[in-house]
Amino acid sequence: MAIIELRDIDKIYKMGNIEVRALNRVSLDISEHDFLCIMGASGSGKSTLMNIIGCLDRPSAGSYHLGGKDVSGLADEQLAAVRNKQIGFVFQTFNLLPRISARKNVELPLIYSGYSAKERRRMADIALDRVELSDRAGHKPNELSGGQRQRVAIARALVNSPSIIFADEPTGNLDSRTGLNIMALFQKLHEEGATIVMVTHEMDIALHGKRIIHLRDGQIHGDEAVKKPANAAAAIRNLADLNKQDLEEAMSLHSNVHKSQESVE
Repeated sequence: MAIIELRDIDKIYKMGNIEVRALNRVSLDISEHDFLCIMGASGSGKSTLMNIIGCLDRPSAGSYHLGGKDVSGLADEQLAAVRNKQIGFVFQTFNLLPRISARKNVELPLIYSGYSAKERRRMADIALDRVELSDRAGHKPNELSGGQRQRVAIARALVNSPSIIFADEPTGNLDSRTGLNIMALFQKLHEEGATIVMVTHEMDIALHGKRIIHLRDGQIHGDEAVKKPANAAAAIRNLADLNKQDLEEAMSLHSNVHKSQESVE
């Protein structure tokens, strides 16, 4: 069942007397429980597409049905309500408030939903536990690593139990190993039933998903299934084993050198 249905979506920006067509008759279906990665060069339209399907912007033409409901013509207040109830966002720059704790950052979407302070704390703690960050709930963002901050951002995206998680370059500010940890978390959430739509410019990241679309000049120029998605958790285990092997080899070398010195003496 398609949870997202785009039909002939256009997006035109006006810059004085000049019109810039960011999207050109884009049609796309995204099924419930899909893991879709959107790729394309700078200026291809991928961020514009993400903004439209994330209800952050409206198309200039075409229709967009989210969960069977036409949202392409909704007013700002209605779009905000849809975002708050059905969509969770994860951004490259985390977008955390620096002066409040991880728990309070996760609670923010719940404030607009009318939950009591007690309920907000309970739901935030559940979300932080899902991303394995319960022990950092009271820490502020500047007391956390980049990977931990991204986990807080993911917990915030999960806290309202959204239909879809949108992730815009979620590993872009992270080192390779931390990025793998974040992809392992996304794959775990997908296995638990989440629908994920991710923008990335890195093919090795996109290959962790189930499907990749390629945008060029505001149009879809490729839509392919990933036959065997990369397993981030397995890659992390392999790295851990490699590190352990390297350590054992180093210790063995140190021991042999030490014995050789003793025999000389």
